[in-house]
Amino acid sequence: MRLDVRGRNIEITDALKDYTTKRLSKLEKYIDDGRIAQVALSLEGENHKVEVTIPLNGFILRGEVTAEDMYSAIDMVVEKLEKQIEKHKTKLYKSHRGAGLKQAVADEIKRQLDFKDTTEKFKVVRTKRFALKPMDEEEAIMQMSLLGHTFFVFFNSESDEVNVVYKRKDGNFGLIEPDFD
Repeated sequence: MRLDVRGRNIEITDALKDYTTKRLSKLEKYIDDGRIAQVALSLEGENHKVEVTIPLNGFILRGEVTAEDMYSAIDMVVEKLEKQIEKHKTKLYKSHRGAGLKQAVADEIKRQLDFKDTTEKFKVVRTKRFALKPMDEEEAIMQMSLLGHTFFVFFNSESDEVNVVYKRKDGNFGLIEPDFD
């Protein structure tokens, strides 16, 4: 497994990169050598944040931890990823009754590729239709809050486009604008 370590608002020192590499190397017994792990280390105020994303066949392994110390955040994200791997490994083990993890993953991928009709797997169970009223971002956020939803689709009166506002994990709000390039 290769690591792509990047920093946001923090300089990645050799010691920090070495520690990250050492700790994440524990996961190599589960992950093929060809995989690239995206590691983002960031400093947000007083908190140190570590985000790790590892795309695997069939699913994405992702962990995000915020702590007061970068090294403890790295330790905690590794523990979180190990738990996710164990959970997935147990699920595969039960479904394949003792086959090796790599063989079980390969069998699962082959089964999914052989499965031609994906409409059953991703079945739409409900469709909603609603009129898009022109409004600004603030009104859209207020409407979203009133409905108790985590996102809201609206027609932005300022840009004359359909936009989405959403509530972020940090409590702030995000805006998604289409880009038709």
